[in-house]
Amino acid sequence: MTNSLSRINLKWFGFFCLGALLLVSSVQAQFRVDVSGVGLTQVPISIVAFKGEALTVQKISAIVSADLERSGQFRHIDAGALALDENTQPDMSTFRQKAVDAMAAGSVTRLADGRFDVRFRLWDVVKGTNLGGKQYTVIAPSLRTAAHNISDYIYEKLTGDKGVFYTKIAYVTKTGASYTLWTADADGENAIAQLRNTEPIISPAWSPNGAQLAYVSFESRKPEVWVFDMNTRARRLVAGFKGSNSGPSWSPDGRTLAITLSRDGNSQIYAVSASGGEPTRLTRSESIDTEATYSADGKSIYFMSDRGGAPQIYKMGASGGSATRVTFTGNYNISPSLSPDGKWLAYISRTGGGYKLFVMDLASGVTNAITDSNADEKPSFAANSKLIIYATKLQGKEVLMSTTVDGRIKSRLAGASGDIREPAWAQTGN
Repeated sequence: MTNSLSRINLKWFGFFCLGALLLVSSVQAQFRVDVSGVGLTQVPISIVAFKGEALTVQKISAIVSADLERSGQFRHIDAGALALDENTQPDMSTFRQKAVDAMAAGSVTRLADGRFDVRFRLWDVVKGTNLGGKQYTVIAPSLRTAAHNISDYIYEKLTGDKGVFYTKIAYVTKTGASYTLWTADADGENAIAQLRNTEPIISPAWSPNGAQLAYVSFESRKPEVWVFDMNTRARRLVAGFKGSNSGPSWSPDGRTLAITLSRDGNSQIYAVSASGGEPTRLTRSESIDTEATYSADGKSIYFMSDRGGAPQIYKMGASGGSATRVTFTGNYNISPSLSPDGKWLAYISRTGGGYKLFVMDLASGVTNAITDSNADEKPSFAANSKLIIYATKLQGKEVLMSTTVDGRIKSRLAGASGDIREPAWAQTGN
């Protein structure tokens, strides 16, 4: 059993080093986004260049177009050099000739106080109807935020589902002997270094309200679970017990963390208050139980265990008790991640000597491999359950990817420097 779990242990405990430095620094874009794949029901849409955006560093129309394409639901159609804004009645025939179903136009105006007024309007080209719009007044660094809000508005109006472009991701980079915990916009831009050191940090996990990050630190020369407050910049030790402390996962109400402890022998799952305190043991097996994650309703915990002789994913009640096996395809399945709508389980399966991202329909139990790569790790769902972010290796370099649940549309998020690991997608736009 030691051999079958060696990859997991090496990844957790030989991965990073986290010292106690708290460093916040804005950086240039960490990612280059390349969208690939073809969906079956993509909406053809035109985002006309916003009037006045040529005078800004951030091009609103380009950001919105990239957001929508990355979702897998839209296919951008170039509108050409049209002079339109939110107050212009567009000539629908021009767009219908291009087989466009929807279009948006807007403007960016610099105000006397240095802020920017951003406005837009969305149109249903097929019906020729006005689908509304919004206005935002932002400082220059928040132009991307305005663009993501516009993307969310368009996405929801045209699909009926919430957009996730205004949400955040967290991830860790390794550059030389330095490890950094970053947060960034969902498209990888506006990256901010939150923690940095030469000792290990792994397993970042967002609190439900997006205000805190739990993570594992090796600053005491052993793994401990800490919580970092994004607003106050303060952090607190939640689990520093004898042995290893790892794998934090928040309960949906934000009050509890499910963690893995070896304080009583082999690795088992415990629940501990998010503010710290004495943990409650949830599993009592003679095997290795780890990688716990709560279901969206908070009633269940999914976790990885080798109790059947090889790593598989199991399910138990949130207060512990008997567990039932969930995965049966393949003999090595790890890293469970549950979609917020409760429909999907993403996990990593060892297949043909490689590690691939699989998605299971929990209602039917049907599973599908949704990637062509063979070094996938750590899937994490977006808040609308439509996209998954994961780490993988391409051309010898560790990178982040996002994919639609069906695997049809993938976006590569390539790091500007260093290897990228341990992604986590926040469930809110804070």
